[in-house]
Amino acid sequence: MRTLLLTFCVWLLPSAAVATTFAVAREPVPVFNTAAAARVQALLTPDQCGQIRELEFIALPGTVFRIIATDPYDPAVAEVTSSDYQAPQGTRLYLSTALLEMTLDEPPARDRTLPAVTEIDRQLRSAVGLPYIWGGNWQAGVRSGNKRLFQGLDCSGLLYEVTNGATPRNTEQLVRFGKAVSIQGKGVEELLKVLQPLDLLVWQGHVIIVLDRVSAIESILDCQNKGGGVRITPLRQRLQQLMGQRKPADHWPDNKRGARVFVVRRWHPSIP
Repeated sequence: MRTLLLTFCVWLLPSAAVATTFAVAREPVPVFNTAAAARVQALLTPDQCGQIRELEFIALPGTVFRIIATDPYDPAVAEVTSSDYQAPQGTRLYLSTALLEMTLDEPPARDRTLPAVTEIDRQLRSAVGLPYIWGGNWQAGVRSGNKRLFQGLDCSGLLYEVTNGATPRNTEQLVRFGKAVSIQGKGVEELLKVLQPLDLLVWQGHVIIVLDRVSAIESILDCQNKGGGVRITPLRQRLQQLMGQRKPADHWPDNKRGARVFVVRRWHPSIP
């Protein structure tokens, strides 16, 4: 009863009072970078590549939010923050509160138990064939009335879902996640010798996940509809393509988003 009363009353409070209110996602919840998108999410217009760029990510069940303010045009829309998602600088987060459980007390953080390597590998392979969805990290999508929206995965969203959200959501954080693998100055054959399963070939903008000694998996945005989405490619072939575009580096350079390099990050605790 306390929760029901709180849900009704919180929208009667001014924004300053709402700032100490918390909420928990009961099921996957889409989070947007504009309030307008959160209001009309089922009516958003895709860009020329078929993507909804207003979608930031899909909050996993159990994600805890701090409510910052409510939308003056729609009291069921709120601006939020969450420790589960490090938003790009200057980006604000908005969502519909319909799938949230409101509370005045700060709830415990979502369980981020990391699956075993074999389970992550199984889930990665099961995602093959899914479409690329900007901001997507819940392959089944989210419900909106009788529809399912955002069914698919982007590159870092693929990793985020199969690791139960234990890995960073965006490549901006993945380039420094886990341990650095020394690759600077190495060629394709040398790289093939040092790469381990689940190693990340990553730069700010994309991530490729090593499956084994011969294959890698990634979710690719393809505006020409020529084989995008989640797919497995031969590791040697993918490395050859990558080395023609970027140079291997031991560490991601500070404050250089556009640097033409890539790094390898080893992050699963069971892989030394």
